[in-house]
Amino acid sequence: MTGNVVASRYAGALFALGKQSGPREVESYGRDLDALAEALRDGPELFRVFRNPLFSIEEKSRLVSAVLDKISAEKMVRNFCLLLAEKERLSLLPEIQAHYSTLLDVENGVLRGTVTTAIALDEEKQGKLKERLERQADRSIVLGFNEDPDILGGLILTVGDRIMDASLRAQLGILKENIKRGE
Repeated sequence: MTGNVVASRYAGALFALGKQSGPREVESYGRDLDALAEALRDGPELFRVFRNPLFSIEEKSRLVSAVLDKISAEKMVRNFCLLLAEKERLSLLPEIQAHYSTLLDVENGVLRGTVTTAIALDEEKQGKLKERLERQADRSIVLGFNEDPDILGGLILTVGDRIMDASLRAQLGILKENIKRGE
């Protein structure tokens, strides 16, 4: 079984427990996982300890408990992380957090995406683009914005596994192929 599948199952189990407890808990568990994943990103040595088989389960449990104390995590998230320590799965926390966030987005009807443009868009243009996309999708959208001068112009919108490439680079590529085929 790959780590991604295992992480997805753990995230699904915690999400199901949260849904049984109520919408406040589902959101709270997500915030706790976000804070924990942030702590792992800020302290990569902590993540290395979770992956290192030389550290005992007890040492890893004490370490994750200290982090959970620092972020004031819910009791369920604390128990969940201690279970992960017992099962030697703490190294999956970033993947579990990502899967949990996806489940939370689906539950709340939120789409996440990335817009890549050749030049940086100011906040007003970002807001207008976001509003237009939300109207078209009839859902709430959370967008990240990137710049890539190699696309020359236009934009590339990535939402989930879908990509809409309306860049000048892509249009020129299509034109080049049409010319090669004689169209």
